[in-house]
Amino acid sequence: MKILIYGLNYIPELTGIGKYTGEFAEWLAKRGHNVRVVTAPPYYPKWKIGKDYSTFRYRKEVLNGVDVFRCPLWIPGKLTGLSRIVHLLSFGLSSLFVIIYSVSWRPHVVVNIVPAFFTTLAALLGSALCNAKVWLHIQDYEIDAAFNLGILRVSRLRKVAKCIESIILKKFDCISTISPKMLRKLSQKGIDTEETFLFPNWVDTKQIYPLSGYNFLRDEFGLKKDDFIALYSGNMGEKQGLEIIVDVARKLESKKHIKFLICGDGPVRSRLIVLTSGLTNVKFIPLQPKGNLNSLLSLADIHLLPQRFEVTDLVMPSKLTGIFASGKPVVAIAYPETEVALVVKENGIIVRPGDIAGLENIIIWLAEHPMERERIGKAGRIYAVDRLDKDSILTQFEKKLYALVKKENTWKDDIMVQYTRLHDVAQ
Repeated sequence: MKILIYGLNYIPELTGIGKYTGEFAEWLAKRGHNVRVVTAPPYYPKWKIGKDYSTFRYRKEVLNGVDVFRCPLWIPGKLTGLSRIVHLLSFGLSSLFVIIYSVSWRPHVVVNIVPAFFTTLAALLGSALCNAKVWLHIQDYEIDAAFNLGILRVSRLRKVAKCIESIILKKFDCISTISPKMLRKLSQKGIDTEETFLFPNWVDTKQIYPLSGYNFLRDEFGLKKDDFIALYSGNMGEKQGLEIIVDVARKLESKKHIKFLICGDGPVRSRLIVLTSGLTNVKFIPLQPKGNLNSLLSLADIHLLPQRFEVTDLVMPSKLTGIFASGKPVVAIAYPETEVALVVKENGIIVRPGDIAGLENIIIWLAEHPMERERIGKAGRIYAVDRLDKDSILTQFEKKLYALVKKENTWKDDIMVQYTRLHDVAQ
């Protein structure tokens, strides 16, 4: 098949959506499919354009058998509701030209990854012009999250956005998302369940696995052999609610052997550094290269997974797959009935949002009970192997993709006829 993947984030971004889209595209290419990606230059999670890439120039490159088209993207100096919209819109507009250019390539299917929702119109237009199927994959309900977190505040705007979203969603041939509750939310938005598909994030359990013995990162980060490490690794944004780690670290400062390691980057990193000023039990480290990921995940005695309660059913933290595969326990901040809690409860520990004392007590208890840490970690590893295996998940997706391409098109046929006529006249 010819598969056009269209989304804001892509490798060499090491975390989040870009990582998964890159692995997904390369897996399809290795399976013999002709894969083209339309994306932006790498910028996440630092919110800075990666080295050797340009903010304002188009660029084509080939990465591991995949043709990658990079489109201009504006990066705001300060993140606000308005600047985020302009940021996303800049990619939606710049990538539109490449999507139209790709019509002549005649893909069988266009797979649109959101965020950013601004790309959906271009995806629908491009698929219609070449009579291709169009698949929407939702990693994050960004519109709902933006209003729930207060990034966007105008109530009238929310009603308009919801209406537009509903109209657009119904135009896609298939819509997938990454968790059962996020899938059910599509039904609440009026999408027929026959047109939806559960496509969870995955982990390569052969690359991420439990390590024992010496870990070179402990020396590299100046950690003692008997230090108990509570690790947060990933994006540092508003959705994560990382302030609770600061509050707990302050309360546990007298426990000299308990260290909080915060790895990654993002818009709130500088604020967290200010908040932890003077704390001797908190260390910030940069995002680690891909080759260090397994060592980093295994460095932790426990993993911390904070999440703002306003978004716990709108997103599913991508880092959770690697945590489970590493065989180390996770402590998640979530209400019991949320999707995050449902996934974690059998393979980790749940603490309610805002319960600083509860999180403090759980960390102390886990530090004192290594056998329980081992038991919980093993449960997570088993879950990863049984439910999150990369090849198994992507094979199911490929089967669904084949079935979708075989279906007849409907509303796009008329548009294709008109486009063909215009093309013939131009010739």
